Amino acid sequence: MKFGPPLRGTALLALGLLLACGHVLATPLGLPPLPVPADNPQTPAKIRLGEQLFHDTRFSSTGEIACKNCHLDAIAFHDGRPVPRGVHMARGTRNAPTVVNAAYFELQFWDGRARSLEQQATQPLLNPVEHGLRDAAEVVRILRSDPGYVEQIRAVFGASADAITPAHFGRAVAAYERTLIAGDSPFDRWYYGGDAKALSAAARRGFEVFTGAGHCAQCHPVGPTDALFTDQRFHNVNAGFARLGPAPEQLARRYRDTRASNLDHAVLSELQISELGRYAVSDRLEDLGAFKTPGLRNIARTAPYLHDGSLNTLEKVVRFFDNGGKLDPDDPGPNPFQSPLIRPLGLSEQQRSDLVAFLESLTSPEYQPQRYRR
Repeated sequence: MKFGPPLRGTALLALGLLLACGHVLATPLGLPPLPVPADNPQTPAKIRLGEQLFHDTRFSSTGEIACKNCHLDAIAFHDGRPVPRGVHMARGTRNAPTVVNAAYFELQFWDGRARSLEQQATQPLLNPVEHGLRDAAEVVRILRSDPGYVEQIRAVFGASADAITPAHFGRAVAAYERTLIAGDSPFDRWYYGGDAKALSAAARRGFEVFTGAGHCAQCHPVGPTDALFTDQRFHNVNAGFARLGPAPEQLARRYRDTRASNLDHAVLSELQISELGRYAVSDRLEDLGAFKTPGLRNIARTAPYLHDGSLNTLEKVVRFFDNGGKLDPDDPGPNPFQSPLIRPLGLSEQQRSDLVAFLESLTSPEYQPQRYRR
């Protein structure tokens, strides 16, 4: 039987924190209690199965692509590219977000088209730009072809080989992804832990900018006991909106009238459809060009940034938002659907530098390339 390697360090650490007789005990400093659906409880065996599936390249048409290819353990489960490469080196249209702390998000993907980690986990398998499998039957065939997987699915879910479905893949991978949580950053130790020496002076000044003149906390809130640094909403920040052309409303209406049957495929293969953002899911014109607010934890390790991966440094991100959704003051903008929260801020050079220092302080210990320096 094939049971694969033991849990890797990150998953094992999180598992020790989260599991005791099937109950959630604690989460890292700065994070709220972990939400776990009642119909997919965490168990060590399920998490171990999910980790194997996450790293198994057989679930692709070329035998070369696994979930891990776009979510690399070494760089906070991100791939470091503006947009990922799938089977046959096909290029997607959107930046691959980190999986770390995705367990806390109410909706998955940049446009929120999946309502759970379980739904999200299986969609890339059938996307021709990502894993490229022909259909759900192919997922089942791969699972059934491995006696180890058959035995584990029987033990974990009580399903015989004949009863295996792609949902078993999704539920196991989701369980593994719920172990990929990270807090306990220098900011957490300072703000929630009361360690006055945990944060540099520049980062402390940056936090004042973040919650004050920078207006960052409007979309990336900081709570009294924990912070996910996302409002879980969708905003048009002007990134990539020009790709919709001179008549974005007409394009949106045409898409609505000829809506693709496979939205997951369309948004990763057709650039203009991708730039419709949340509208492609909601059909609400006010969502045109709006994308989900990302969490900011470990942001220093997940460049490049924005839904299209168009900005490769935190300094550029800060300047983009300081200019009201433009990298340079002479760039076009704002667009008619742009969020009113995105407006010129007039930050000083010192404030921008301090804000970057604060963002860097959100890096958890396991993702710091070197010891955090004050």
